[in-house]
Order: sequence, then C-alpha cells, then structure tokens
Amino acid sequence: MNIPTLTLSPLRPALALLGAAVLAAGCATPGGMSETQRGTAIGAGAGAVTGAVIGRATGHNNTARGAVIGGALGAIAGNVWSRRMEEKRVAMQQATQGTGIEVSRTANEELRVNVPADFSFDTGRADIKPQMRPVLDQFARGLDANQVVRVVGHTDSTGSDAINNPLSVNRANAVRDYLVMRGVPAARITTEGRGSYEPVADNGSDAGRARNRRVELFLRDTQPAG
Repeated sequence: MNIPTLTLSPLRPALALLGAAVLAAGCATPGGMSETQRGTAIGAGAGAVTGAVIGRATGHNNTARGAVIGGALGAIAGNVWSRRMEEKRVAMQQATQGTGIEVSRTANEELRVNVPADFSFDTGRADIKPQMRPVLDQFARGLDANQVVRVVGHTDSTGSDAINNPLSVNRANAVRDYLVMRGVPAARITTEGRGSYEPVADNGSDAGRARNRRVELFLRDTQPAG
C-alpha cells in the first residue's frame, strides 16, 4: 500500500491563511473584529489547512481546491457565536458595568453572567435582592426562540449540606420564576443547585463568602445564525 507523502510547499497558501487568521483574531481590538468574526476567521484558516491536506493526499491538483472548500466549511464551523449572542453579551456588559457582575463567553460558546451576593442573595436567603432585578430584566430582554437559559445557584460554606443544597436550588428557581414573569418561557429555562461545592473564593472571609453566595446564568443559542 502506497501512502502519499505530503510536502510543505503546496500547503504554504493554506498555512499562510491559518497564520493570518490566528494573528488577526489574536490582535483584534474591541473596536475591530467581533467575537463572531474571530471565530469565523480562525475556523476558515484551520479548515483551509485541513482541506489542503486532504486535497494533497488525493491528488496534487486537488490541493488548492481542497483548501478553498475546507476554508469555507471551517468558516461555518467557526462561526458558532451568533450575532444575537454577541449583541446580548455587549448589552449585558454595558448594563452591569462597575457592579462587580461578571459577563463572559465560555469555552463551549455560552454567555455566562455571574451575579455575586452584593446583587443576588443574603446569607441563608433565596429571595432576589431589589438591585438584581434590573440585571435580570436586561437578561430577559430580547431573547428569541433559539436561545435557552440555564440557571445555577450556589451558596457559601455557612451551614450544612442539608441546608445549602436545597438553598442553592431555591436560588436558581427564584431566578427562573423572575425570568418567567418577564416573559421568558419556563420550558426554555433549566435550573441547578451546586450547594457550596463550587466556591470561587476563600470561604474563610466575609468577602470570599459573598463571592461564593451567587447565581450564574448561562445563555445558549441552539441555532446560530451568524
């Protein structure tokens, strides 16, 4: 069985595209490439290299054609962070600026909003603080049928698991109920409670416990539209 030997020179254009894509994505400023464009660029570059390799393995004349096809498919695969998600991320960052609430994009393409105790819950309580309501209002605003929400409640280490575990669930459910009142269909919201098992700070201080006593909201687009 003859295994094709790959040489670098026919792959140079595709490798150059990958390098340019990674460089552009890495150097993009907030006013330059959007998150969607960065994902598309990197996906296109990686797809071009893969397509070129496949094309080269199946025949020298197919290298360039494989790079083009691979680049196009890679661009589609890389563009998993939709315009809707990017718009929501920007809106949430603007609405929570200076509050200590964290808004981020996760590795699996979810929008994560982390609301600490200053804005979420008092010790041992599951009722939403008044200052948290505008944050949830902004989160609920403009969601469409392709977006689903996951709410995860957390506690600090004060108290036993018998108290903390149901308390974390009640906190997540309280957020769900508020979002439903603001028009988000209940069928598109799931809730979880993690008790005190996932601290993000030292429970040995008041400040650390306040950070651990939190709720996280995750927004996912089930049908990215670019």
